[in-house]
Amino acid sequence: MRLFFASFLIWVASFAHAAPTGFTFPSIDGGEIDLTAWRGQPVLVVNTASRCGFTNQYDGLQTLYDTYRDRGLVVLAVPSNDFRQELGSNEDVKEFCEVNFGLDIPMTTITPVLGDAAHPFYQWLKSETGFAPRWNFNKVLIAPDGHVAATFGSNARPMSRPVTSAITALLD
Repeated sequence: MRLFFASFLIWVASFAHAAPTGFTFPSIDGGEIDLTAWRGQPVLVVNTASRCGFTNQYDGLQTLYDTYRDRGLVVLAVPSNDFRQELGSNEDVKEFCEVNFGLDIPMTTITPVLGDAAHPFYQWLKSETGFAPRWNFNKVLIAPDGHVAATFGSNARPMSRPVTSAITALLD
């Protein structure tokens, strides 16, 4: 029984994942987005697409950001064409999001999130937690100390109780 319990504790400890330090993304606005700049803040990373049935979640992501940004929340949109539902260029994505949703959340350029071509953040996420986006608008909540606090599938709406409860638990 002791061996089982010790093994169980090691397994649980394996989920206290290392912080995602050193990851940068090209910003859709130019320059770089460095995740270390947000150390000490919760960050919700969402793989997005402009032509998806879940695209209306951009409204919820902006509302979530507006609601909690003054308390430290960052929402990072990561447009991806891995599910073949993103527009053809970064400029098209930026314009689409600004015109249709008035987004001012940080956003990366179009970025792979799956497989060998996945951005290093998503490769780290998969190796550390086993989580990889199964569709657009999957959400990954990074705690202020850098561990993965929660993951959510596409159906989890940004302002839903599970998402907001996980976020508010991490806010000061």
